[in-house]
Amino acid sequence: MSAAFAELDYRQTPLGDLTLRRRRVRELDDLEVFEVKLGDDFLMSSLFHDVEVALADLGLGLLDGDNLDVVVGGLGLGYTARAALNHSTVGSLLVVDFMEAVIEWHQTGLVPLGPELTADPRCRFVHGDFFALAADPQLGFDPLNPRRRFHAVLLDIDHSPKNLLHLRHGAFYSESGLRQLSSQLHPGGVFALWSDDTPDAEFLATLSLVFGDCEAKVVRFFNPLLERDSASTVYLARRK
Repeated sequence: MSAAFAELDYRQTPLGDLTLRRRRVRELDDLEVFEVKLGDDFLMSSLFHDVEVALADLGLGLLDGDNLDVVVGGLGLGYTARAALNHSTVGSLLVVDFMEAVIEWHQTGLVPLGPELTADPRCRFVHGDFFALAADPQLGFDPLNPRRRFHAVLLDIDHSPKNLLHLRHGAFYSESGLRQLSSQLHPGGVFALWSDDTPDAEFLATLSLVFGDCEAKVVRFFNPLLERDSASTVYLARRK
């Protein structure tokens, strides 16, 4: 049995101190939990990943056809990426992450889903700034294929459209920022966004200016530590 608590990696990054740690939760029969922190903020825990999975399932569930090209913004512990790959209709998956360390955790098997993701030939990691790439359609998300279009973009980086990891991300959630993203989708393509806040009517209104159909779905999940339900939001939008 591994130690009750271990800091597996620590890096200084432009966004703050990044930490990967593993601990056992005594209240849950010594369940092994992996956690990612940025400064004092918890970015991801393997204990709660229902909404990360729902992000992929809800977004890709809106699409028909096979051999879909998909982008995931934010690798985290890999739950959204794995959920996307569980769809047999996905032909290729690019996972864009600003933190080189996070990509390395998966490539070296330091986190549980790393070996599964790296072994899937459909999956490729891109070390880059999702928001900068979203704002540059002439380059796009795939450095090997400039101006490439995708059937879906699934985003899980900021806490919400207003609770940002960095202020420079804010431009993405504006009408102009979303239009630049939309231009990188095929007609009928889907943009899906995770948010830890309740549905934001103002952001939905902005989405509706750019995309034909949009909605906010509240995803509820059981919190075993609090012994009650918690909830997050998945925004769904389809290009006209």
